[in-house]
Amino acid sequence: MTPLQLSAASFSSYPAKAQQIAVSSLPLLRQLPLAFTPFLLKEIRDADVKFPVELKELEDQLAYLQAMSAEQLAKEMRPFAGLTLNAALESSDWVKSPGQFLEQLSAHLWASHQMDGFRSASETYVRQFHASLAAVPLQAPRVGIVLAGQGIARPLNRPVFVKLAREGTLFTQVKPGDGIAVVHSALEERAAKYPAPYAHWNLDGGMASPLKGFSSVGYGQLAPVREALTAKMLAAYEARHFDPEMLRTNLANTTFQSLGIQPTGDAPLDHFSLTLLTEGSGTQIYSTTFVQWAAREALRRAQPLTLLSRYAPRQREKPMNELLSGDKTPSQQETDPNGSFVDAEMGAYYTWLNQQRLSGADQSRFLVWFENQPVALVISPAHKRAAVDSSPVELADLVRKVLLS
Repeated sequence: MTPLQLSAASFSSYPAKAQQIAVSSLPLLRQLPLAFTPFLLKEIRDADVKFPVELKELEDQLAYLQAMSAEQLAKEMRPFAGLTLNAALESSDWVKSPGQFLEQLSAHLWASHQMDGFRSASETYVRQFHASLAAVPLQAPRVGIVLAGQGIARPLNRPVFVKLAREGTLFTQVKPGDGIAVVHSALEERAAKYPAPYAHWNLDGGMASPLKGFSSVGYGQLAPVREALTAKMLAAYEARHFDPEMLRTNLANTTFQSLGIQPTGDAPLDHFSLTLLTEGSGTQIYSTTFVQWAAREALRRAQPLTLLSRYAPRQREKPMNELLSGDKTPSQQETDPNGSFVDAEMGAYYTWLNQQRLSGADQSRFLVWFENQPVALVISPAHKRAAVDSSPVELADLVRKVLLS
């Protein structure tokens, strides 16, 4: 099938919202080259599980293309139309499985030495599309908070948050007070002040506390999903002929129902949680990796106003087959708080970098606290870079200034 042959019936397998968008976009889709159409269809197919920001971007992209005249659209698509595809790609079911088509397309472009041209065309298209969008002001400055060091009883005998310290002010005499309760209270106050779907996120390497107004994802809550997935991965690793590509495809097609697990009913959040485990590397077995990846994906996909990431001690590193086996012996349950803190420091730095890639970066705020210790770091327009403040300060005051000022 070519894009010109598309009809409403072509999308009968799509979920409701995706089908509606695809059918209403038929005049546009029929004009696009095969090397481009599946990229758009992949986004359309996922419409029912997209967050508001993602759905708005899809709608904007369709409007951007639909506003062009036939001549303008042909000029925009010329680099993609000029790519040479093989017979296997042209005969594949790219409508029903656009994701699988794109994997095959990538392999073909590399093998046929067309990847550089494709990448250049894609970068030009994305740049021009984003340039067409009007800036949308945020309700409030974007805020990221990271809690690290859970399980560590005493201060470490070394500097902490070294990379982030170059960007903000390190406070060395923080009075924790009620600690986590203080943070949670201020977070809920902020969510009530700026209510919006999926605008406030709570990610936890243990059991995520239910925070009003927050989308919460916890490594602990996903234990049944993780156990089912690691069993599937272990079976693949131990098979006589291990096929990594087949494993990747099987994981990508996994659903809660296929694992025998009841979803929560929040389709976008359920899909997000599952893809953290099916697309991430190590997210199934290391809680610190899970939190770091979840923060990256939440910022990339939902672009929240508020993001809380709390790291918990992960299990110690062991051979992969032991980690995947799910052995419940005490040795397998052994955790590594100090090693987890190293993970959390780097995770906090990456989270800040990803937050800075979003709109409003010049006004954003970021706070990382060494949990239950007198050390915290704040990055904001009001705080000096590469500074140290040794005066006593309440954690509650720092948190409220970051979240509510």
